[in-house]
Amino acid sequence: MTQGEMIFSVILAAIFVAWILFVIFGQVTVRKLRKNPETKYELGIEFVSGWDILNVAQALSLPAVLEKRLKNKAFHANADLLYKHTTVFDRVLARVFCTLFVLSGLALIVFGVLDWFGVFD
Repeated sequence: MTQGEMIFSVILAAIFVAWILFVIFGQVTVRKLRKNPETKYELGIEFVSGWDILNVAQALSLPAVLEKRLKNKAFHANADLLYKHTTVFDRVLARVFCTLFVLSGLALIVFGVLDWFGVFD
């Protein structure tokens, strides 16, 4: 197994774990928020099925500085309201999921570009 194959395997494993966390976060946290009439329409716009899971995870995991900039956007979930209706476990799960999801996606893109330039040959 070459170095490139090992790196690619680690990235794929991280993506697999991120998708498992996506399902767990959707079933545990977002389902609870969808059932609550106060938060039902504050989860952001859902372009495709499951997009609100990404909206909620992003709203709960972004730093406060970025959250203030996105606060009045129609596509973004209402983080202030979500903080009131989630537990510490929900927020930690959102941060772990969102961080792993973004970093594994970026790592896959960087790996693809490096492989295209022939770094792993």
